[in-house]
Amino acid sequence: MNPQQCYEIFYRFMKQMPEPVTELIYNSPFELLIAVILSANATDKSVNKATKELYPVANTPEAIFKLGEDQLKTYIKSVNLSNTKAKNIIKTCQILIEQHHGQIPNSREALEALAGVGRKTANVVLNVIFREPTMAVDTHIFRVSNRTGIAPGKTPLAVERALVKIVPQEFMLHAHHWLILHGRYTCIARKPKCPECIIKDLCEYPDKTGE
Repeated sequence: MNPQQCYEIFYRFMKQMPEPVTELIYNSPFELLIAVILSANATDKSVNKATKELYPVANTPEAIFKLGEDQLKTYIKSVNLSNTKAKNIIKTCQILIEQHHGQIPNSREALEALAGVGRKTANVVLNVIFREPTMAVDTHIFRVSNRTGIAPGKTPLAVERALVKIVPQEFMLHAHHWLILHGRYTCIARKPKCPECIIKDLCEYPDKTGE
């Protein structure tokens, strides 16, 4: 895709939604971190349902660590991979308490050293909390980037690097949210909603759906 096409795509996203936000519900950096850990292979809706019950009871590293793994599981049991996630969250809380005074670190290296935190989760935290222009490639962004031709790649990391190169800097802060929301509601997996797509004339997908 040529740079002019790409610019127009993100310009349209920006005009449609100037300030996109994550659909995960949180009230602190720590709450966002836990929500993003829980969101791996799970829907934001299921995560929000779990954290709605959890956060009034425990919403700090100290409180969740005190809760313990078994009790934490009772709050997040409806989320996919809840056993593994409970174990990771307790470990993460311990690291935050012992190494970061209970605060969320603002470096990729420190974030990825937390249990259950990979590159995508670190990028979300860096972008949403610390306002860094990172690109958190999830299944939606991977699909949209490849399908539209914006930034094709065989792996999430390849797509991330391609997007960082082609997305104009003025749009980078919000780019990953625009792509996620576009993939979640318009450029959906089974049958993209091409007739209502605001970038259909710029998209390079050869099998666009009809009216």
